Amino acid sequence: MDKTVKKKQGTFSFIVGYLRSLRRYFIGASVATCIAAAMSLVLPLLFSFVVDYVLVPTDAGAINFPAFILNWYENTGGHDYYIRNLWIMGLILLGVMVIDGLFSWLQGRLTARYNEDFAMKLRVSLFDRVQHAPYHYLSRTETGDLIQRFISDMDTLRRFLGQQLQEGLRCFILVGVSATVMFSVNWRMGLISIALTPLIVLSAYRYFKNQQKSFLKWDEAEGDLSTLVQEHLTGVRVVKAFARQAFEVNRFHEKNTVLRKHGSKTMAYMADFWMISDFLCYVQIAVVGIVGVWQVVSGNLTAGEFIIFISYVDRLLFPLRQLARIIGDTSRAGISAGRLKEVMEAPNEPTDEDLPNAELEGGVEFDRVSFRYKDEEGNMEVLQNISFKVEAGQTVGILGPTGSGKSTLLHLLARLYDPDEGEIRFDGKDAKEISRYSIRKQVGYILQEPFVFSRSIRDNIALTVPDAPEHNVRKVAQIASFEKEIKQFDQGYETMVGERGTTLSGGQKQRLAIARTLLRNCPILVFDDSLSAVDTTTDLEIRRHLKDETDTKTVFLITHRITSLATADLILVLDDGQIVEQGTHNDLIRQDGLYKRVYDLQNTDNPTEVA
Repeated sequence: MDKTVKKKQGTFSFIVGYLRSLRRYFIGASVATCIAAAMSLVLPLLFSFVVDYVLVPTDAGAINFPAFILNWYENTGGHDYYIRNLWIMGLILLGVMVIDGLFSWLQGRLTARYNEDFAMKLRVSLFDRVQHAPYHYLSRTETGDLIQRFISDMDTLRRFLGQQLQEGLRCFILVGVSATVMFSVNWRMGLISIALTPLIVLSAYRYFKNQQKSFLKWDEAEGDLSTLVQEHLTGVRVVKAFARQAFEVNRFHEKNTVLRKHGSKTMAYMADFWMISDFLCYVQIAVVGIVGVWQVVSGNLTAGEFIIFISYVDRLLFPLRQLARIIGDTSRAGISAGRLKEVMEAPNEPTDEDLPNAELEGGVEFDRVSFRYKDEEGNMEVLQNISFKVEAGQTVGILGPTGSGKSTLLHLLARLYDPDEGEIRFDGKDAKEISRYSIRKQVGYILQEPFVFSRSIRDNIALTVPDAPEHNVRKVAQIASFEKEIKQFDQGYETMVGERGTTLSGGQKQRLAIARTLLRNCPILVFDDSLSAVDTTTDLEIRRHLKDETDTKTVFLITHRITSLATADLILVLDDGQIVEQGTHNDLIRQDGLYKRVYDLQNTDNPTEVA
């Protein structure tokens, strides 16, 4: 997956669709934020009113409150009444604080609701998109990077929507209203109160630009480290078998050093910004305090107005600084949204809804099939002019060196890819005219390194047929020569296997995969070197059981064991993407080709023909 996240129009646009069904919670949270912010702004005005109209009544320069407030004040008793009943003003102040707290609580509840619902819906969509992505996309995508997008980028976006978005709205209200009120009270003091804000905005801009670049590198480095850890944990047996722990530790150290470098740089930008902005804010508050006291002493400002300025400058500067952080977090969220959008815009495998399903009988034909892997560097031809025909119930053996195209041929058979040239036919019908999902349900694929889930042996065997009767599960285990070993476990079929089947040997995992595939009762079976981890005696026993059970099934068998290939009805020998030999075992050992050379290496003491 390309890690370079480019600026695209509407990076956040795909998020809107997920929030649309949650808009009542989003709007409710936004309204609660506005009310809570308004209550926070009302408090200094109330204190100013109490000071200028109740405690120290004066008409000189007092803030001009709305007429309905002044009329209410006078009609309910005026100064004489409220100076004797200050508790009423205390209750009013307490009521405003209670309303502020209540709506802050409501905003938190509603934000949590839409935020977590949004995250759940997006995770489901991301997982669904990956499930339906074409095979070529998934084969070129780094698993660790994809996991990092699902977890770290998803969490960054979730925090932005749940915290920064509502906090940004609150800061805009506080900054806008505070500046407006201060200028309306005394424009000279208003100018003094915002004197250093240009420097705060400038430092915020520099922080935003630096953090945007730094966070992208940090995010990518985290993805690289996640990929390394995922690869190591997956291949830990290989690492230990070859005593490569020191090498892997060095690799981890290198990646971790890069992550620390970019993480430290990002944190350093943040620390510099907070230090500079804190200094500027406190200097600005000190200036307002000094000038304000001087103005009160000079009689140019009332005590109540001074309270407004000293309170509102705090509500102006710190939210302004907070806005700068939120803008920086917006850049991080934008990068994360862009990386998630890349996954959402991954190519979707055709659904083939307009194509019919088909009940396959097992006949397969490749007619002049060629295939090329496509990447950014161009096309790499893997298969060239492949032609052969197999009747239902026949067994096809495939032999060839590494990179000759054996596995790719079987990928084409399961329509994980479609050929660039030629046709693949099932029972005489073009594969492109049959739903690929119908084909895959009827092609049982057994890999050399099968994936085993952290479940019981029984659940792993019955993975594709969860409601399979117990006797069917036991039957396929017997065919795969696995039941005797299962009974040796303390809990038998209910024995839990570790992650990726770490408690099972390679041969046991292969036999479990064979049993799992046989349970599906597919008309076509594909063994991709899936008996390589068992000994020759067990191999022979499994093939004998399979021959009795799968006599009516078409079998494709990739293996380097001549003893496994010898009984095949047709043997294909591939080299450099082409069929260089084909025929039966007896035909091929009479030719001086690759098959004969492999046979001679493995069977120098055995007769050269199969009866």
